[in-house]
Amino acid sequence: MRIYNEKKYFGVTDMQISQGFQYFLSGFSLISNKGLKRFVIIPLLINLLIFGGSLFFVVDWLTQGINYFNGFLPSWLSWLEWLIWPIAILVILFSYSTIFSVITNFIAAPFNGLLAEKVELHLTGQKINDDGFTDLIKDVPRMLGREVSKLLYYLPKAIGFFILLWILPVIGQILWVGFTCWMFAVQYNDYPFDNHKIKFTETRNKLKQNQGLSYGFGLAVMLFTMIPIVNLIVMPVAVCGATRLWVEQFRGDYRSQPL
Repeated sequence: MRIYNEKKYFGVTDMQISQGFQYFLSGFSLISNKGLKRFVIIPLLINLLIFGGSLFFVVDWLTQGINYFNGFLPSWLSWLEWLIWPIAILVILFSYSTIFSVITNFIAAPFNGLLAEKVELHLTGQKINDDGFTDLIKDVPRMLGREVSKLLYYLPKAIGFFILLWILPVIGQILWVGFTCWMFAVQYNDYPFDNHKIKFTETRNKLKQNQGLSYGFGLAVMLFTMIPIVNLIVMPVAVCGATRLWVEQFRGDYRSQPL
């Protein structure tokens, strides 16, 4: 009988990465659940509106920028245009997918939190709280404050890695991919943590203690965010998958503690 040997990369195993990836994929089946569909609609509409509008401007800006750059090239270097386009598209795919997700998640935060709450109820049969719609509205400022905390954590690092991406393209791209995976894991896993009023610093620490799961989950989000059309449903899928990850991996650590 063949024994499978786990491979380890930077302190995490491929099995953990695979498991984190699978948690994201489980979100596809959860969003189609009859009791959860109505809570998916609003985040999905927000995604459609922002993505559709911003993509038009990004493509126009990219086209104008490359045409402007080509205007300075002598005719004998015109072949560089074929090299510039794929590099520019790769940079846009990596950077735009992250920036786009940050913006949409900030706007959709209250609805994503509600979706995570309903998914947890579906998976466990237990309510997190008995708050009504009025209580949810009152809690919106706190939720948006949480998103600001994420932005303050994310932006300085994003700027640094983005600059490095242009100075050292190969190394910068590797680090940017790793950073993007981590931020996607933090962004979406934070919703079920926040529903239980667990501090953002504690959320990050818990995810760091489970880096294999975190990076595997974030890698899946990043890859599917880069797929046209599919990326429109990534947000609710990721919220559902992250909630399942919370229920099965983290929830038990906090059940005996006052939240």
